[in-house]
Amino acid sequence: MLPVFTDVVAAAGRLEGRVIHTPVMSSERFDARVGRKVLLKCENLQHIGAFKFRGALNTLLQLEAAAAADPASSRLVATHSSGNHGAALARAARELGWRCWVVTPNDASPAKLANITAEGATLRHCEPGLGPREAALAEIVAQTGADVVHPFDDARVIAGQGTAALELLSTHSSIDVISTPVGGGGLLSGTALAARGVVPSCRVIGVEPKVADDAARSFHSGVRVGMSGSPPTIADGLRGSLGVLPFEIFKNHVDDVLTVEEAAIVQAMRIALEDFRVLIEPSSAVVLAAILDGRLGKPGETIGVIVSGGNVDLSVCPFLSGERSVRAS
Repeated sequence: MLPVFTDVVAAAGRLEGRVIHTPVMSSERFDARVGRKVLLKCENLQHIGAFKFRGALNTLLQLEAAAAADPASSRLVATHSSGNHGAALARAARELGWRCWVVTPNDASPAKLANITAEGATLRHCEPGLGPREAALAEIVAQTGADVVHPFDDARVIAGQGTAALELLSTHSSIDVISTPVGGGGLLSGTALAARGVVPSCRVIGVEPKVADDAARSFHSGVRVGMSGSPPTIADGLRGSLGVLPFEIFKNHVDDVLTVEEAAIVQAMRIALEDFRVLIEPSSAVVLAAILDGRLGKPGETIGVIVSGGNVDLSVCPFLSGERSVRAS
């Protein structure tokens, strides 16, 4: 069943006091660059460094309520993740006294794998791509009876992710456009539900890498298409395929999905560091890249951006590892 706005509101109540009400940042320098007022909802400062903790904890709290009435419950959860969702689920499980398995692709960021391990999860590696990830997860569930918490195709997860936008729009109702990165679509779909419930006139726009454009192709064709293999983008958190539930929400509540080039993503990371003094993931930087290109929002408008995370693998970011950044043309 698809989540609705009231599910986002219920999730916010469930998470109150358990998640960080992350700050909203602005930069006069950045606004002058782009001719728009840009507000960053800094989920890079959330627990585990990403918005993913919201959806994971919202789901675990509901599983815990059910387990309290079931003495036979294993209190074990499992998922597949390239990084942030795995760390988020592991932390939520640890806080509630559950165990956690995470299937991770071999090409996952070492920094993000370290975060998952640090939160206490048991890892199982697999080949890149959605197929191998889901097959490995199915084996774990068959062997352990774990409850699956999907990274984006779960109504409870989507509702939890929407609470970041709910916080932003509840205090900044003049926002004309709200935008998030798109991987599996959980953040954008949850954001869309929040926007339609709080500021119905606000346009909802997603952004993804051009080399991982399944969400854009799905949105514009009206037919959901999957991603084969692991696309070669620096935005490692956006390599997954668009989910079934998010796509259904997109069709009714999302206004557009844009794509950006790899060089523009790296340049946007650098400008975020220069103008906002924050280090954000490549996956977060796709939205700023679209704003810098002049394709997101209109001159004079106010744009709300959900900064999805800040877990950066410093070894692969050119301007942080000592290489000269290639400026986007």
